[in-house]
Amino acid sequence: MYLIMTKDKPVHEVRIGTIKAAIWKNETTVGHRFNATFSRIYKEKDADEWKSTDSFGREDLLVLAKVADQCHTWIFGQAQEGGEERRTAAPRRDFRESRDPR
Repeated sequence: MYLIMTKDKPVHEVRIGTIKAAIWKNETTVGHRFNATFSRIYKEKDADEWKSTDSFGREDLLVLAKVADQCHTWIFGQAQEGGEERRTAAPRRDFRESRDPR
């Protein structure tokens, strides 16, 4: 499967406080797929400019999980509307299948 990048802007964004997610739509040879990227925005002391990082502290993790959950809900909703994401998604292996049974 090959990705064909078509847009420079995310198709949807989710933000709770300083935790932010961008959802990207990527066209593939078998339909479209959605991916999410996560960041935390902050201001340094005595600075007016907002900066961004992909590093999260202990206090950020629950909010990050909530943002990820909202991304999942939005992406799943798109699949319900168009049906393509669900229909073309590759089956996922259960992590337990990959463990050595010994």
